[in-house]
Amino acid sequence: MFMNFRRIRRCQCVQLVMTGFVLSVLMVCWVQLDHHVENRYLVNSYDFINKSFGISQQESESLSNFLYLINHHDKCNSNEVLLLLFVKSSPENLERRQAIRATWGNENYIQRELGANVRVLFALGVYSNPQQRGSVQRGLLREDQVYGDLVQQDFVDTFHNLTIKLLLQFRWRHTYCSKARFLMSADDDIFVHMPNLVHYLQGLIQQGARDLWVGHVHRGAPPIRQKDSKYHVPYEMYQWPSYPDYTAGAGYVVSRDVAAKIYQATLFLNASLYIDDVFMGICANAMGVSPQEHVYFSGEGKAPYHPCIYDKMITSHGHVADVRRLWKAAMDPQIHDISSGQVGKLYCTAVKIMLLCKPYYLNTYPCKAAFS
Repeated sequence: MFMNFRRIRRCQCVQLVMTGFVLSVLMVCWVQLDHHVENRYLVNSYDFINKSFGISQQESESLSNFLYLINHHDKCNSNEVLLLLFVKSSPENLERRQAIRATWGNENYIQRELGANVRVLFALGVYSNPQQRGSVQRGLLREDQVYGDLVQQDFVDTFHNLTIKLLLQFRWRHTYCSKARFLMSADDDIFVHMPNLVHYLQGLIQQGARDLWVGHVHRGAPPIRQKDSKYHVPYEMYQWPSYPDYTAGAGYVVSRDVAAKIYQATLFLNASLYIDDVFMGICANAMGVSPQEHVYFSGEGKAPYHPCIYDKMITSHGHVADVRRLWKAAMDPQIHDISSGQVGKLYCTAVKIMLLCKPYYLNTYPCKAAFS
């Protein structure tokens, strides 16, 4: 019996290539896993809340005591509010606000079709360009006369003042809407699948949910030290090698009790750290609150466009010009038919594996979402 050495060598080459591919995928996954494990150790090893973040009540008020230019203190003076939803917007982003009002942020639609009392407000500062500030402000006043959903304070609306906008949301909620069951903070370039979100929150109420802070969780993320980065944080502002766990600021939800705790934390912690979602993590850490991962809350990435995704999605980030189109597609009643039955479930699982289980970082829904 003779052996075909050419065939053996060919098989060995195929095995070598396949082994190299598998090892490459494992190395990519291990780098990410090792990064999280290492930084997770750092998170558990450092005391983030110490004297450097503690400030006096007078200092705290100086960081947040801004005059209301536009306010609606009676927004929650109605039936029990399921969700107070603050959208962080900039004065110039009228088209984004209009798209939200026409789709997922339409309170009348939510009440009529979902039977839920949701209050949607846009959190704003003043326009950053002093020369155009007056004309932009007059436009905002006209806009608010029509829609009555702007809350604006007298601080300059810039990236480095996002933490002030966070304080606005939690302090407005404490003063004017403390009985709302849940508080959500979202960017104005986010898409929210409102039916899925409402059903999720209603289910949590039945479970008596407390200590809830849910979203896309970042664990052990290190500060960015590169000075040319938008997210640069100097060592003098934050000296530790990793942040406490926090949820992506694009969209997260907290329960009523957690909202009250975060408000209390803002009264004694230094809000000069301008990465707002990180400051949220510091406040939560100080109050003993931990974020909970929900696989269908998006990170910075945009969710794939597919009916099998729409059936479960709650938020997707990075939507500016396509909100109306996505809303129409995601609200199509035939979506549920696609994933119904055993065949539909298997089909959608296979589709979601192909869309979500990539060997590189997407920062949208994790691979495990494909199996939920």
